[in-house]
Amino acid sequence: MKLKSRLMGAVAGVMAISAAQAASADEITVGYFLEWPMPFEYAKVMGTYDEEMGVTVNWVSFDTGTAMSAAMASGDVQLSVSQGVPPFVVAVSAGQDLQALDVAITYSENDNCVVHSDHEIDKESASELAGKKVAVPLGTAAHYGFLKQMDHFGISLDSLEVVDMAPPDGAAALAQGAVDMACGWGGSLRRMLEHGNVLLSGAEKEELGILVFDVTSGPASWVAENSDLVAKFLKVTADANAMWADEANRDKMLPVIAKDAGMDVEATAETMATFVFPTVDEQLTAKWLGGGAQGFMKGVADVFVASGSIDAAKDTYENAVNTGPLGTASGS
Repeated sequence: MKLKSRLMGAVAGVMAISAAQAASADEITVGYFLEWPMPFEYAKVMGTYDEEMGVTVNWVSFDTGTAMSAAMASGDVQLSVSQGVPPFVVAVSAGQDLQALDVAITYSENDNCVVHSDHEIDKESASELAGKKVAVPLGTAAHYGFLKQMDHFGISLDSLEVVDMAPPDGAAALAQGAVDMACGWGGSLRRMLEHGNVLLSGAEKEELGILVFDVTSGPASWVAENSDLVAKFLKVTADANAMWADEANRDKMLPVIAKDAGMDVEATAETMATFVFPTVDEQLTAKWLGGGAQGFMKGVADVFVASGSIDAAKDTYENAVNTGPLGTASGS
């Protein structure tokens, strides 16, 4: 298995792209995920970002956080909503000047690996995975969770055939029996679960220190030049989260979010029930952007180094988090 060569090849591709170019003054482009329903999509559809920011916000969807990193490196995308911490850490560790700007979402129940039901493997028989073929989106939160779970169960990575697949492709491969296990999130994870089972629940993963959260991210240089614009963006996002937190608004918001996410209303409701959207005040505490997130990033990087996925971790990830715009958004 050549995890390192595959992942570092992707990193090299990112770093070979020219530095991000400043967006024009009247428009920006923001990355997000389909089949990943979040309250910000209500504001997106309603045109609230454009109205509050005074610019045209163009939106482009991605399959993985690593693709988001590449798009931000090229200057094609200025901000990414809900980029997984592991792909963010991979890019930062390689020298990309990304910064995390908020905690977009936490979702330990909505990111996992699924073993095909034909094998009848669960946490009590996980050792039987040795020799199996696994679809993993390298450099993502799912990849990090996969590495931590394999370490927990004492399964050597060298005993597995790991194939780099985006979650939609991994779900299809699992359904076809082309792989024995697949890792992913969102709609892809739901499709995977139609054909298999997880080894550990979200709560069990958290007990092992496998936190799963995403950030809004952007190139540090662009953020520095556009901090007021970024603060306005984060404020609209926070307001949408607060709106969603009031259950009285959900009947109005749910169908709009579902349509934008490319999902039906029932699946959207089920998915969002597993999501947590921390308030701005919560995000600025020591648990999250006040130190906890930076420490977690260091832990993620160290796991990737130990697995041979990246060459080296930074000594600290303090500079990879910028709470300035979020503080402005909160009025603090």
